Amino acid sequence: MNKDMLAVMGDGRGFIAALDQSGGSTPKALGLYGVSADEYSGEAEMFDKIHEMRTRIMTDPAFNGDRVVGAILFEDTMDRSVNGKGTAEFLWEDKRVVPIIKVDQGLAEEVNGAQLMKPIPELNALLSKAASHGVFGTKMRSVIKSANPESVEAVVDQQFAIGRQILDAGLMPILEPEVDINAPEKAKIEGLLLDSLLAHLDEIPDGSQVMFKLTLPTQDNLYKPLVDHPKVLRVVALSGGYSRDDSCEMLARNNGVIASFSRALTEGLSAQQSDAEFNAALDATIEQISAASNT
Repeated sequence: MNKDMLAVMGDGRGFIAALDQSGGSTPKALGLYGVSADEYSGEAEMFDKIHEMRTRIMTDPAFNGDRVVGAILFEDTMDRSVNGKGTAEFLWEDKRVVPIIKVDQGLAEEVNGAQLMKPIPELNALLSKAASHGVFGTKMRSVIKSANPESVEAVVDQQFAIGRQILDAGLMPILEPEVDINAPEKAKIEGLLLDSLLAHLDEIPDGSQVMFKLTLPTQDNLYKPLVDHPKVLRVVALSGGYSRDDSCEMLARNNGVIASFSRALTEGLSAQQSDAEFNAALDATIEQISAASNT
């Protein structure tokens, strides 16, 4: 594992940009950016358009390691180039932003109030390819929608089992058991989740660490025991459907947790903006999210 990247990810001030929209979420992301579905035909052109958006963000002067510690990429993005370099290589070498790769293949059908990850049969091959590009870590998402202890445990079991496989490959796993912000018993789910995460950390070998990407909690500083845990490198938060203003307000009240926002990062950016307008909007967004992360 790259020691310089480890230091940036562990101690860097700022946040992680989530630029990992995949097949299902890409049309919505493009639509919010001002690129309508009639401007592309088929999946290949769609991914070309989203890479143009991501490239514009990553190459903008406001986007650098001063306030952005890492960026999560979709595999297709990792396979492409930015300014003549592989995307991951560009991020680290030119921007000092730590590259991370999304490895899950989407969500399985909901069972008992939770959605596990679909199987990831080619995970080892993906991890090997990511390592060859100098990628530091991985991210994978499940979703919990009800306060069912067995379902919470099933999600956490799967996250940690795959997380240990990722650790064995020499990469840093970001475990993401998202709690649906609209769940009727959101606070209760989060209490169950915290207990399960703390118990499972005992399975991580001494000297190893994982990261967590968690929904902003109903109770401020609920996840402080994870932030302070020696086997946790960093706890990051997803916006989960909250507006950027609400997300940043909640995040600032959770000390030691930094952002890993996707839609809240690109909110207000448009393909129709001039470069100067785009830069001003992105700079203001990055400043807002970074400030909320440094509490």
